[in-house]
Amino acid sequence: MNIFLQSVSIPTDQAIKIGSTWASKAKDLLFDYGPNILGAIVVYLIGQWIINRVVALLRRSIAHKKFDASLSGFLLSLLKVTLLLVLFLSIAGILGINIMGFSAILAGAAVGIGAALNGSLGNLAGGVMLMIFRPFKVGDIIEAQGSAGVVKELGIFSTVILTPENKTVILPNGPLSTGVITNFNTHGNLRVDINMAIANDQDVDKARMIALAAVKSHPKVMQTPAPEFVVSSVSDFMTKIAVRPYTTQADYWEVYFGVTELVKKAFEANGIAGPTPTHVIINKQA
Repeated sequence: MNIFLQSVSIPTDQAIKIGSTWASKAKDLLFDYGPNILGAIVVYLIGQWIINRVVALLRRSIAHKKFDASLSGFLLSLLKVTLLLVLFLSIAGILGINIMGFSAILAGAAVGIGAALNGSLGNLAGGVMLMIFRPFKVGDIIEAQGSAGVVKELGIFSTVILTPENKTVILPNGPLSTGVITNFNTHGNLRVDINMAIANDQDVDKARMIALAAVKSHPKVMQTPAPEFVVSSVSDFMTKIAVRPYTTQADYWEVYFGVTELVKKAFEANGIAGPTPTHVIINKQA
């Protein structure tokens, strides 16, 4: 199908009249709303500058006072959101928007948005609960939601941890606050639990002496409390043992992997054999 555009001629006097009408309306709108719009823009720019300055100054002040990093990050985020809301309401007032009526509309919209963002609101509530009950803080080593690592940031909606593999894991605060959290830092220095196994016919006392000597040779292992060596269980073909040195929070993973390697090499050098799975086969044929 072909579409033909035809030019429409408008008399010059009519065109001038239309242009003058639009110019008059534009002029009226400019005089009526121009100052308000200009004022709103100025308030927005100044408000953003003030908010950024306040947050930056408060962040520096908190850093100098060595405030709790987890609490400071949460409060700074909450403060910025609150100040932005105040700025938004101020701009709405300058533009002549009915704040009360707008609040009612906003409340209704919030209900609908809340239903759609139920998970996000749950994460926000979870963040508040984590700040109130403080099961961990920034810098702690935790295990939760199938991940373990050092807490790097506690935000409003999520918590960021860094794993031993140098992976950043973001945990939603909702499930995190209601799930099981293992905090390895609650009692100060950390005990590193290293589970191993030796064959049942090996001398446990000899294995203990060799393992503890290897453990104490690691430079990051604390001598007080003293490292431990325990037999955790015995099965048909192996004796499970646990080597338990103590160390600081910062050296946890270095000690965990380093001691595991040292004990294994010490066992190999001194003839302590590992378990060998065995199977009993019964031949019922005559």
